[in-house]
Amino acid sequence: MRVLVCTIVHHPADARIYHRQIRALLDAGHQVTYIAPAVTEDFHPERAGCLLQVITVPRAAGRRRVGALLAARRELARHAADADLLLIHDPELLLAVPSRRRRPSTVWDVHEDTGAALSTKAWLPGPLRPSAALAVHTAERMAERYMHLILAEQGYLARFPRVHPVVPNTTYVPDVPAPPDGQRRVAYVGHLSPDRGVGEMIELARLLQPHGITVQLIGPADARARALIEPAQASGLVRWHGFVPNDQAMPMLDGALAGLSLLDDEPNFRHSLPTKVVEYMARGVPVVTTPLPAAAALATGHECGFVVPFRDPAAAASAVLELDRDSSLRTKMGQRGHAAAYARLGWPSDAREFVSQLECWAKEKSPSG
Repeated sequence: MRVLVCTIVHHPADARIYHRQIRALLDAGHQVTYIAPAVTEDFHPERAGCLLQVITVPRAAGRRRVGALLAARRELARHAADADLLLIHDPELLLAVPSRRRRPSTVWDVHEDTGAALSTKAWLPGPLRPSAALAVHTAERMAERYMHLILAEQGYLARFPRVHPVVPNTTYVPDVPAPPDGQRRVAYVGHLSPDRGVGEMIELARLLQPHGITVQLIGPADARARALIEPAQASGLVRWHGFVPNDQAMPMLDGALAGLSLLDDEPNFRHSLPTKVVEYMARGVPVVTTPLPAAAALATGHECGFVVPFRDPAAAASAVLELDRDSSLRTKMGQRGHAAAYARLGWPSDAREFVSQLECWAKEKSPSG
């Protein structure tokens, strides 16, 4: 099978797109042509072998999106005829795919509740957000008439009249979790923005610093987050590593006292399971999370972490200090989280279903409306 994959919004080494889905396709022996904003020092596609071809386009960021969209449209038109299946990852690309007569069976991977997420986009003026959200929801309804959809969350099913397969953000789970490394640190992995708790994690770092505990941030940051993180890093309050490819970021979690998920109570988060929570569990790291339903259910249901109130760094600090004082508790929580992830949240089984579904769709045409 020849699969054409495209994103103009995500980092080319995005964990879901590159490290899980593309890797699963390559492992199954399929050829992948990957259209992505691939000019970056931390992306090394040559390691994936000869089955992967990468085509570079600009990245869509903030209000600078038209150039990237036009470039993607040109490349999709050029390569679609040779593909057995087209897989797109951004709602913007609904405007760039070739006409139905000129494209193969097409799949849109719905990563998030895009309409709800607009409320957190600083680049979009507030007065325009309601109309933009309405436009997004209208585009979603139209898209499912003319292409296949896969969803990243069970919670997204209610947004669509039809039922679509869910490909969850599970992860690779080591056979044995790493023990505490004695470095007395807590870690966060993922995109950094104010709604994802950057301010709270910096305040947490201030509360933990007198106790000799460090806050480690792993991931790219938007402009508002950088304005907070860079002074904190310059003063030695936090350690910020910037974007780290997923296969390198995961081992950096090993041995931490806790993994942080201090997300705000935003509409886009309420029906989602933060991937970072699954990743902490997989690495045997206790979770400290705000009470978003899916994250809290994992932390409490498997007794592998603490649930703290929204925007309450003091409560998060108390949880971390309890783990620091009680090494047995830290070990037990880490082991319980790992066991749950190993049994239920491993990507390989989901990878097989994902590849099988794409193989089936490649033999069919997209929905006819």
